[in-house]
Amino acid sequence: MIARDNRRLLTATQQALLSPGTMTWMTRPLETASWSVSASRTCSRRSVCGSTQSCQFGPPAFNGRAGKFLDEERLLKEYPLPPITPIPYLEFRYKRRVYTQSYVDDKQLAKLHTKANLKRFMEHVHQKNVEKVAKWLEKGLDPNFHDSDSGECPLTLAVQLEDSCELIKVLRSGGAHLDFRTRDGITALHRAVLCRNSTALTTLLDLGASPDYKDSRGLTPLYHSAMVGGAPYCCELLLQDHANIGITDENGWQEIHQACRYGNVQHLEHLLFYGADMSSQNASGNTALHLCALYNQDSCARVLLFRGANKDIKNYNNQTAFQVAIIAGNFELAEIIKIHKQSDV
Repeated sequence: MIARDNRRLLTATQQALLSPGTMTWMTRPLETASWSVSASRTCSRRSVCGSTQSCQFGPPAFNGRAGKFLDEERLLKEYPLPPITPIPYLEFRYKRRVYTQSYVDDKQLAKLHTKANLKRFMEHVHQKNVEKVAKWLEKGLDPNFHDSDSGECPLTLAVQLEDSCELIKVLRSGGAHLDFRTRDGITALHRAVLCRNSTALTTLLDLGASPDYKDSRGLTPLYHSAMVGGAPYCCELLLQDHANIGITDENGWQEIHQACRYGNVQHLEHLLFYGADMSSQNASGNTALHLCALYNQDSCARVLLFRGANKDIKNYNNQTAFQVAIIAGNFELAEIIKIHKQSDV
């Protein structure tokens, strides 16, 4: 459990975070996002909890109302906790459908959630049979589960389909969590971006999904958009919805680095318009311009130079972008970088 005072989340001695089946101790300020705390717990409890990315914090049931799960991108301090104990607390539990009925027959639900029924439900989703999907949900089926074969969940499967807006809405109204992850650790928002499905992405954002949901590597949908390219409108949609820029992977690469690595010019333009830092360096000290020079992405290099990128920044091998281009054998691009003047901006 998590105890809470006006300044920090504390128990009588330390903050206690209760992960399913075990207790661990740590300290977290109220300004911490729910995802950050969950991630720190799930990493340390993976051997105990199994599919820990499908766990989240939520207040306990109170006054006849079920406790809902906290949104991953909201601060802990934004949630009023029910005064049912001297020290209010949060529960850390598996993400499941929150049933609004006053009475739920657990035995009936268990019969409903057989392997055969779940497989049949996934087939209805794949066929975009909205009517049958809705009927199963009305019976009480929980759409937050992993397909035994693919590892997908109903919502991540739905966003891969064309014209699936109504299906997505039915799943959401039937209890599907927007931040529920596949077995591989990605959300429906990530999957929509990877499939370049801007219509599904718009629907998810309109339903309240955060553009900053993170996958198992801590990467956002915007990061994936810059990396996979195609459908620049997906990138623009996320940025319009105030997606954070500057997320880094384990090698210090940001979105702007990935866009230049793969020559995604339109994505680069969107990132720069919304404030991406052209001078940011990855773990090797390479800027976006260095990566253009290394991978011979002349179109992205021209955009960066035109926007005022500093071509004199050196990486941790003491090389400028011009020198990197020469070493990589990209002589035409090296010449473009060499003759560029600040007055050309």
